[in-house]
Parts: sequence; structure tokens; C-alpha cells
Amino acid sequence: MTRSARLLALALLPLATALGLRAQPAPPAWVADAVANEIFPERFANGDPGNAPAWESLDFNDRVTKATWRTTPWTADWYARADWERDLGPSFYEDGVFFRRFGGDVQGVLDRVGYLDSLGVSLVYFNPVFYAASLHKYDATSYHHIDPFFGPDPAGDIALIATETADPASWHLTSADRLFFETLDALHARGIRVILDGVFNHTGTRFFAFEDVRANQQASRYADWYEITHWDDPATPADEFDWTGWWGFKPLVVLANTPDGTDLAPGPKAYIFDATRRWMDPNGDGDTSDGIDGWRLDVSGEVPDAFWRDWTAMVASVNPNAYTVAEEWGDATDYLRRTGFHSTMNYHALAIPADAFLWDGRQGAAAFADTLVARFDAYPEATRLGMFNLYAGHDTDRLASMIVNGTLGANYDRDANPRQTDRYDVRAPTAAERDVQRLAVTLQMALPGVPMVYYGDEAGMWGADDPDDRQAMVWPDLTYADQTHDPLGRRRTPDPVRFDHDLFGFYQRAIALRNGDAVLRHGSLRVLAADSAAQSVAFERTLGGQRRVVALNRSDRSQFLAFPDGTPRVPLVPIFASSGSLAEIPSLVFVLEEDGRSGVGLRLPPRTAVVFRTADGPDVRPNGLHE
Repeated sequence: MTRSARLLALALLPLATALGLRAQPAPPAWVADAVANEIFPERFANGDPGNAPAWESLDFNDRVTKATWRTTPWTADWYARADWERDLGPSFYEDGVFFRRFGGDVQGVLDRVGYLDSLGVSLVYFNPVFYAASLHKYDATSYHHIDPFFGPDPAGDIALIATETADPASWHLTSADRLFFETLDALHARGIRVILDGVFNHTGTRFFAFEDVRANQQASRYADWYEITHWDDPATPADEFDWTGWWGFKPLVVLANTPDGTDLAPGPKAYIFDATRRWMDPNGDGDTSDGIDGWRLDVSGEVPDAFWRDWTAMVASVNPNAYTVAEEWGDATDYLRRTGFHSTMNYHALAIPADAFLWDGRQGAAAFADTLVARFDAYPEATRLGMFNLYAGHDTDRLASMIVNGTLGANYDRDANPRQTDRYDVRAPTAAERDVQRLAVTLQMALPGVPMVYYGDEAGMWGADDPDDRQAMVWPDLTYADQTHDPLGRRRTPDPVRFDHDLFGFYQRAIALRNGDAVLRHGSLRVLAADSAAQSVAFERTLGGQRRVVALNRSDRSQFLAFPDGTPRVPLVPIFASSGSLAEIPSLVFVLEEDGRSGVGLRLPPRTAVVFRTADGPDVRPNGLHE
């Protein structure tokens, strides 16, 4: 299809779509059964030492000399600084850490597919893998190629890419692209689907279209792709060329909208649609089994709704089983209806309420339970089952460190790094704090939606917000230096860094519990009981007459959680406990004697979540921790 034909096709999308009148689509059926793992590719695994990023290719080579810069050893103490970092200045955060590269690549993911399978996840969410100069790769140089330094032949790939334009007829399949598709096939062979991260409101300054605009100014074929605020005047010695940067940050160049602001400009819109199709149906034959299974879109709210309505409709037309997730931190009920996304990153209904109760302690159990259920219930039932349920990810501190620093009471994703407050503690979690982590993950696996685990949380990793949440993955076959340094130069007790086999085994069992129980994946959700004084809450999940009770005690001592009067005295059998073993759960039934009276409720161990089934229901294989 010619470029003009593609632009015409966009203009002729159904009127109902253009006006935002179509109903919010339900997520594909497979989504409710998925458990996801978020992978930050540069920090996941270095499978190919021969493709280390070249100094010339990086976004900091105006500050760090080629002669001194080196890739960072995978197993180094995160807070220890190399000579080239210290030469830049005294600050850990301002002078070097963002210029580090560890060399993670696609081969590293391919090598670890068996690990992902053993964890039990069925969906991988990749942070950006597209060609870009930064470590995070949200500053795209190209949306239609895997980063050459993620593949086996960076120099050859870069030479091929240099010959291309926005026209798909000019695009090549690079060695990095081919390796990515090989990895995709390997994941699919294990029953693991893949979604890619994209950001379609800005590009990097090395993006092919922007480089052409910089060189050719108004004469560039891409002159209308960006928000150019001033063209260069060739009659003056100064360079007046200027543009809008994302939130004022010039390295991220904002793509232009239509003059009325209701859509993305036609040129970048057509290109993004072409790049989207490339990853979903690589050979264009209509068989999408060789393509990715969906998308997660960064800062989606900064792209006009009309673009998303057309884009989500196009995605569905290519593959009706593709899953789309928007980054929206607040209440997204109206946003999803307006744009056609299936789901959002579920900060609003899960992560933020959990933070307020489970580690910050700013909210009582009753308010937490009511808030969580009310926010889930605000979405249509099908949408609830497809919400992307995370606590932590690449934009937050890690779950373990959230819990360590819960007493700061700073609200979710606030004061989440020593850069923001010197009260933030970078130490490893204690055993009691690990109990809270297990409790939180048990709840996550027992709620409607897609539980998402950030890479390394299951291995025991901890870390403050960006950049500390992006440390190199801890693998069991590598030996790591202890963390002995501190980013602010404070005295610190050394923390050993090693793969936590016990915690990994817990995650395996928690994921297996969810994978094996349709009630936890598809059942309705309601609050059964909540006691703020006891810091305890119980939720009920029901499906087709089957019931599960998910009860948790956040406090540091055993608690009795009483159920409301009139609750049936139905015997319960524990099938999963976040800490200890099932044999340690003192009550298997609702009926208890408490303070000389007959009560209906549960006795719960400290810092523990327990999943029960009714005794008369079908048998579910228990997943006790030490059986």
C-alpha cells in the first residue's frame, strides 16, 4: 500500500470510531487467566557479551569520554561507583548512574525462557525494546526495529537501518529483529504471550524523522511531524532551531497533533500504524501467531483520544485477541470508554489502596476493603477481569522497599528514593517485611485481573524508585558483591545480594494457586469482613456456587476476624497460606469460641494471608509452604 493510500485509509475509518461512540471492548478471553512478568531488557540478562553498547550510540557521550567509560559489571555493588562516575562529580544520582549500561539483551531473555516458564507466568510485558539511545528506550530512534545492541550484529543492523524511510517498503529485517522473533516463538512454544511497551507522543532526537527535520528544516518531508517552535535562520550564524520537549525535556521531542488538537498528525500516525502492524503480523500474511499479543502504552493520556480510538480499532482488526493496556494512574473508567483500551495499569484500584493499608498504615482495614472493591466495581465485569494488577514496576520503588519504607507515610510513589528524602532506607527487608510481601502477593493473586510481577521481585530484589528499581537481575548462577555502599554516603550494614530460592518458591506456589483455581481468576468479589483494630480483612470470591475466602492479617500478632451476624456457619478448608504452613492455621471453620461467646469468624496468624475453600466444594490441591 502506498503512503497516500494508507493516509486515506486512516481518514475513512468508521464514523462511529472517529466520534468515540463504540462501546468499550471486553479484553480477549485469555487475559483473565494470565499472570504477567514485566521485564526491563537492559537489566534482565546479558546473553551476548559481544554486543555491548558502543559509546557512540548512547545518550550521554557529550558528558562521558570514550576513553574512560565502561559497561558496569553485572554483579557489582549497585551503589559502588566506577572511576568514570567519580570523575563526573560527587553525586551518585546526578553523576553517572543514569549513564550505566549492563548489556542486557534479547539473547539474555531467550536464554532464560525456561526460568519464566518455571515461575508460572503466561504473559511477558517488555519495557521498550525499540532502537533508542537511552537505557530505558522511551526515546525511540525507530519504532520498527529492535535496538541493534540487543541483537548479535549491531554494526550491520545500524547500516541497514540507515537506508530506510517511513515507508515500510524500505524496511529491512535486522539481526536483532530476527532474534526477537525467535525469542517470541520460544515464549509462545511455552504458552507465554508477549506485549510490548510503546510511547507514541514523543521520540528521541536521533529518530530518523527528527534528524531529517534538523538537517533540512522546512524542506524536510517530515517537517509536520513535530511541534517545531522555531526554524533556523540560515542568514544568521546562530542555530535558532527549537522544538517542544516532553514536559520541557528537549531529548524527548513531542510529536505534532492535527491543527485542531484532536488527533495525532497524519504523518506520524500513519507511521505508528505501520510499525504496530509490523510487530503484530510480521510477514503480513494475516496469520498473527508469529507476532506479539498486545501492547502497553506509556503516557497514553498525552495522545489525543481520536488517535487511540482509531489505533485500538486497527489493533483489533489485525488480531481480535490482542490485549491493549494504557498507562493511567487515576480512575480510568471514562478513559477506557473514550479510547477503546481494554485495561489500564491498575494503580488506582489496587496499588494505591494497598500501599495505604498494607505498608503505610494510613488507612484502616475497613476503608481499604471498601475502597478496593468500590474501585474494581466501577469497571464493567469483563474489564475487571482484565485489569493489569501491579504493586511495583519500572516507575516505582520495588515492592520490598515499599514495605521497608512504609513508615515514611509519604503516599504511593512519593518520597520513594533517597533523591527525594534522606529518610528513605535502601537496606534489604527483614523477615517480618518479607512476610508482608508474601501477604500482599497472595492478595494480588486472589483478586480479579492480571497479576503483574516486576522482574526480580520474585528473586528477592529490593530497590528505591528510578534508577534503583532498575538494578541488574539477580540470578542463582551468578555471585554478587554485597551492598556495602550508600547513595548518600551514610554508614550502612552490608546486605548480601543473592537469589532468594525460598521467596522464588513462594511466588511459584502463589502463581500456581491462581493458575489452578478458576474461582480466583473469574469469580465475583465482595468484602466479607473487615476489622481496622485487628488490621484484618476478608474478601469472598464466588463462581457458579463455588466460594473462596481470602483473609489477611496485617498486624504483628494473631487476630480473630469476626464475620457479620447471620454469616452461615460453613466449614472452611485452607488451601494456601502466605507464611508458615497450612498446619499452622488454627481454625478450619467459621465457628469459634471467642471470649466465652460463640462467634463466626477466623483466627489468623500474624502477617499472613490465607485462602480458604468451602469444605463441601470441589477439592483444590493445597499449596502449603512447607508440606
